[in-house]
Amino acid sequence: MRRWFTTLIELDIPRGLGSSSVALLLLSSVCYGVVKGGHGPDIVANLQNLCDDAANAAGFGIAEVALVGEQELGRDDILKAAGITEHTSLLFLDAAQTRDRLLTNPWIADATVLKLYPGRLRIEIKERKAFALWQKEARVSLIATDGTVLAASVAPRFAGLPQVVGTGAERLSADFLALLARYPGIAGQVDASVLVAERRWNLHLKNGLEVLLPEAEPERALQTLANLDRDKKLLSRDIVVVDLRLTDRVTVRQSDAAFAVRDDALKAADKAAKKNKQKKGTEA
Repeated sequence: MRRWFTTLIELDIPRGLGSSSVALLLLSSVCYGVVKGGHGPDIVANLQNLCDDAANAAGFGIAEVALVGEQELGRDDILKAAGITEHTSLLFLDAAQTRDRLLTNPWIADATVLKLYPGRLRIEIKERKAFALWQKEARVSLIATDGTVLAASVAPRFAGLPQVVGTGAERLSADFLALLARYPGIAGQVDASVLVAERRWNLHLKNGLEVLLPEAEPERALQTLANLDRDKKLLSRDIVVVDLRLTDRVTVRQSDAAFAVRDDALKAADKAAKKNKQKKGTEA
């Protein structure tokens, strides 16, 4: 005990250790308060602004922004997506972070950001192309070939694009519409392609006719349909459904009006046959 007590008394504490400990405690308290209160992003933004102001004052501001590849997006849309403002400096601009911000815009498939000192910035983008209209429940969206939703509403200039309907149709439509395009005589009559249970497609034609395609070998069914329409004018007849899901037969359903006409014709034929039979019996 005596030795330990003597050691503590003779311990040489560095000058300023107490002040440093207090400062460290205060700094830790401030950091804890910042994190706990959610003020971290605000502080980072303020520091970024201070750095940008200093860099701009030193001649490293962005004097020119060159954009390459924009078509559907405007200049303001691209700069806003990139997070570039009139106060942004070239020196403290993170090119990789700026590219990541650009890629959050659904129209932008790829982007390149180049810093050209002292004051030029070049942004090259590759835009996705509007491919089809996708309807899910009561909402219609504009989609790209890879299924990315480009816009939650459809501008009038895109109203003529093919329409696909159903869950999963945005992902599977590219291959199916490419297949359908091989039969332009049918594709030109299609109003909408409906994905059923994410497995097979139905075609809704502009004249109200519905074509049921099989899950397996839809190309075979489309070829059969094209042949029947060419040889028998099937799609122009008074029918409402063509069922091609079975490989060994084609089933059609007449419209109510056509069914009534056919039913009346059959009854009239049956009546005439009975009358003719009675007449022959009388003559005999």
